Order: sequence, then structure tokens, then C-alpha cells
Amino acid sequence: MRAKIVAVAGKGGVGKTSISAAVLRELVARHPDAKILAIDADPAVGLATALGVEPPQTLDDIRKSLAGDAVKTSPDELTAEARFRLFDAMVETRGFAFLAIGRPETAGCYCTVNGYLKEVISLLAGDFDYVVIDGEAGIEQINRRVMEKVTHLLLITDQSRKGYQVIETVKRVADELVMYESCGVIINRATRPELVTDPEIAGAPVLAVIGPDPMQAKNDVRGGSVFDLPDDSNVIQGTRKAVSLIDL
Repeated sequence: MRAKIVAVAGKGGVGKTSISAAVLRELVARHPDAKILAIDADPAVGLATALGVEPPQTLDDIRKSLAGDAVKTSPDELTAEARFRLFDAMVETRGFAFLAIGRPETAGCYCTVNGYLKEVISLLAGDFDYVVIDGEAGIEQINRRVMEKVTHLLLITDQSRKGYQVIETVKRVADELVMYESCGVIINRATRPELVTDPEIAGAPVLAVIGPDPMQAKNDVRGGSVFDLPDDSNVIQGTRKAVSLIDL
């Protein structure tokens, strides 16, 4: 089967990472025999904590190491080494594998790491049944075609106008640059869920409206992972509904 690659995008601060982790949890429960990969592509580096994993190294660690070897290694050897190192860097637990893009130590352009991430997605898509990507806030990774092979796009927003504007922009750019098959919106941390009456935003269906989640807040304070949340948590219930509607 062709890999289903799910990208989670939206404005910062709307709970993208929590939703990404909940999507991963739901896929593991639905498809216990599938090969599932989670990629933390957000420089805020929060997905590992949400999933309760500790990666030994990141994609940026590998990139910097291989760049240092480039002067003494042929291109073919570098490609082979990259594949070996990627699998070596993965954490495998709870029915899924995890890989983090990392964060450059120096300030400035993040495009080198994004370019490497694009190659990694292409490289690994054939080795997994499902890939869940917690994308960076905004549209940069979409605009640079990092996510062009994504099959399912989940747009996350809160009830703010800014949040709506960001996902509208992401959807517009994705329509031109991403080869997605399905796209949907999750309105998260909705303080007034009853005010959400539009069935679509930016031409994408609203899959779920998730209100405040005291269980998740308590779990975060305790340092728990998404797997520690009860099934009746608002985030888990809303994400389960979204995953069903977007056909994952």
C-alpha cells in the first residue's frame, strides 16, 4: 500500500503538537500491524515529549555530521550513509518509530534542514504505511515544497481570526504545491464551541471542534505523554472523530 503521509499545520500556539500526538496514538490503536513513523518537523521540538520518547540524535545532527564527511566521501557513499544513519537515529516504541528534525544551533535560515527533511520524507515513505509530521508553525515548509508528497493535510486553528487566516493561507499554498488527497480542519482549544457553525473553512471541511481539555492540562503538568490520557479526553475524542472523517 502507498504510504499515507499526514502533515499537521497551523499557527503556533493552537495545539498542533498535541493533535499530532493524538493522531499518532489513534493510528497505532487502529492499525496495530502497520509500520508507523512520527516526524517532529517543528523547531520548537515538542512532539518527543508529547509521545514520551527521547531520540538519541536528530536529523540536523546527522546533516551536520555528513556535511563534515562530504570532503572525503563520494556522493553515493553519502546517500548510503544517510539511509543507515536515519534508521539508526530512530526510536522504536509503543508500535511506532520516531524521528526528530532538530533545531540548528545558530540563528538564521532554517531552509537547509527543511531541504534535508524533504529528502528524508521521500526516502522513508516507502518503508512505512503511515507517516505523521508535526510541521513548523506557519507556511514555510509548505511554501518550500517540503511537504509536497503529503497525502493528508490536517489544518489546526483556534477560534481566533489570526488562526483562521493562517490555515486559509496554508490551504491556498497547499492547493498549488502539495499533492494531497484529503484535507480537513480541526478547531482546537475552542472557548465557545457553539459559535462554530460553518461546515467548511477555506474550502476544507471542519472535522472536529475540540473545547478546553482539563484532562490534558493535568496530564501535561504531570509530564505525561499522550498515551497517558484517558479515552474520554476532549483531545482524544475530537482527534478520533477527525481521523475517521479524513479516512485514515
